[in-house]
Amino acid sequence: MIFMASYEKNVAQLKTYKEQQAQENRELKERMGKIKHKIAVISGKGGVGKSTVTVNLATAFAQQGKQVGILDADIHGPSVPKLLGLAGKQVKASPVGAFPIQGPLGLKVMSIDFFINEASPTIWRGPLKMRAIKQFLTEVVWAELDYLFIDLPPGTGDEPLSVAQLLPEMDGVVIVTMPTQLSSSIVKKAVLFAEQLKMPTIGVVENMSGFICPYCGKKTEIFGSGGGEKMAKEVGVPFLGSIPIDPEVGLDTDKGIPFILSNKESAATKAFMGVVTKVQEFISKK
Repeated sequence: MIFMASYEKNVAQLKTYKEQQAQENRELKERMGKIKHKIAVISGKGGVGKSTVTVNLATAFAQQGKQVGILDADIHGPSVPKLLGLAGKQVKASPVGAFPIQGPLGLKVMSIDFFINEASPTIWRGPLKMRAIKQFLTEVVWAELDYLFIDLPPGTGDEPLSVAQLLPEMDGVVIVTMPTQLSSSIVKKAVLFAEQLKMPTIGVVENMSGFICPYCGKKTEIFGSGGGEKMAKEVGVPFLGSIPIDPEVGLDTDKGIPFILSNKESAATKAFMGVVTKVQEFISKK
């Protein structure tokens, strides 16, 4: 009798779990169905400026009058709020879900940073991170968007895998690297990761590609050159362009201002807008 009672309890719990999962999947499909295009920005390596690329990509599309959102899916090192001057903001919740924080040009932004003390580390294992990302997608009131950009942490672990599994209809991924061969060899894994999970690769962006002196105009290859383009050719994916180093980019980052808004004539902005054009061309063909 004890065995039968335990068995029936386990069956009931399993049924409840399956019903809960089915409900969450319906909510995920409903929320994400209102978003036309979903683009992830990934890299196999940290420190390549991936979040800066994400924020400025989203800003460029918002400048064109598009409804744009950014999901900061980096649970341990969220930086999107800081890059947009939104650090310290708190999310407002309602019976229908949590509302994203409004950023420049009407950007809708969601990050774990809006739920915790800015100085507190997020000490979570895989299942908790998976749960948080699923909640960001199913319980946030994104409403109707033209684009949702997802900023993923370095590597090919829990967060990128979670997003790939939850959003099999992903339009594509933008992969960010630096010119060095070391960076490119590591980032190549992100390209293969996207390929194995059947996420279309929009292309590779080579960030920090040389420093252009603002006084004499001379370009200095601080981190070497061409590593990103070479890697893209090796794995057979498009190369979107090279973004030079500009000191103003770092200053704008600390101020929480997307650099394409405040430095429209800089070489970095002009190069970046070339990347934006290629992303648009890729999406227009879908």
